[in-house]
Formats: sequence, C-alpha cells, structure tokens
Amino acid sequence: MGGHSHWAGIKHKKAANDAKKGKVWTKIVREISIAAKTGGGDPGGNPRLRQAIDDARAANMPADNVKRAIQKGTGELPGAVYEELTYEGYGPGGVAVFAEGSTDNRNRTTNEVRKIFENNGGNMGQAGCVAFLFEKKGYIEVPKSKISEDDLLALTLDLGAEDIRSEGSEVFEVITPPQDFQAVLDALKAKGAAGETAELTMLPKTQVAVGAEAAAKIIGLIEALEDHDDVSKVYANFDIPEKVLASLEK
Repeated sequence: MGGHSHWAGIKHKKAANDAKKGKVWTKIVREISIAAKTGGGDPGGNPRLRQAIDDARAANMPADNVKRAIQKGTGELPGAVYEELTYEGYGPGGVAVFAEGSTDNRNRTTNEVRKIFENNGGNMGQAGCVAFLFEKKGYIEVPKSKISEDDLLALTLDLGAEDIRSEGSEVFEVITPPQDFQAVLDALKAKGAAGETAELTMLPKTQVAVGAEAAAKIIGLIEALEDHDDVSKVYANFDIPEKVLASLEK
C-alpha cells in the first residue's frame, strides 16, 4: 500500500506504547495459544506458532509465559477457549477495512466491534464484503544498509519471493506467497539482513486515495479497532501521502 513503511513506523511506536499497558503481551499470549491449539505445540512444525514465539521474543516476553501459553493451547494446562473471527466493513473515504481477532464471546465482541466502526465514521458489513479486496502474503522489511538489492534478489527469488519494493524508503519490502514466507525469512535471518517487521499479512489488491481529513478519521478507526482486546490485526486499503502520514504522527 502507499506509504506502507511509514505507516509501519507509526504502528511500531504505537506498539511500544501499548506494551507499557500490557496489551501486546496479552494479544501475543492468545495468538500463541490459538496457534498451538490449531497446529500443535512444536514450533518446528507449526509456522504460525513459530511466528508468534518470535513476536513474543521481540516484545521481551519471559519464556515461562510463552511455555504456559503453548500448554494452554495444547490442553496441558486449563485456559479459556477462543474462537477466531474476522470483521469486515468500510471506513471514512470508502476505505475497506478487514480485521482479525479471537473471542470467548462472539456476540459481545461483534457488538463492540460494530460500535467501533459506527463511532469512527464507518460501517461494519457482512462476511466477505471486503475480503476479496485483499490477499494473504508474507511481508518482510529488509534495511537497505544490510544488503544490496542485487544480493537480496539472488538470495530470495529462488526461495519464492514474488516482489521486492524499494521506492522512497530506507528498507526493501519483500513480498512472498504465504507458504514461502518462512523459508525467505530464515534465509534473511541467516544473512543478518532481516528487519523489525516480518509477518503474514493481508495486502490490498487495490488502493483508495485518501486526503488529510479522511486520513485522520480512517487511522482513528484503525487504532480504535487495534485497541480492542479481541482484535489482533487490522488491514485497510488506503493510499495516504507520506507528508499526510508524517503530520498525523506528530
């Protein structure tokens, strides 16, 4: 998406603030438990769990917390039973919004998420109303200071990388199919070239150009959704100019 790297920077600063509130740990623990429940407790054979554990390490979560979360997921320890959900709708300026989350009370969470949409100038729709506008991809940021573009191409293309973007940013953005994400990431880590952001994400197929007024509103909606305890990730297909994003960051 336009301004993706800059928006990622804003999200990193926000994540740091959230960590102080304990929100990041809470969401990572839930993701670890769900990943262990659906794919088993061995990260070697469960890419989703492996990614969640990497996120836990990045957030400085103690190993005991990770172990307990895995054990709750596999049933070795008692814990809440969570159901995975997605929420879709439109925000200000006609921007499509797709959110992923989990809950132990579907009705409560659905009503609360709907209210967040409505209170921030959006409308929550039916399942499938915007999902077709996104596609699941691996997304890895690689600092340009760590590797040349030629070396990056040689390293990642044979492993499945689909695209490498580098316009107007201090990082290369490596895009992969979901099934090749881990192999590409492992190769970049072995080379010492992986950056802060590496995730399976939903990239928009089309973008909606957004001006300053609508940009503030759509980012307000996204942040309100991300602040909800039952929402883990939020995606949107906005295209906001770098200058507008920079002004909103202040």
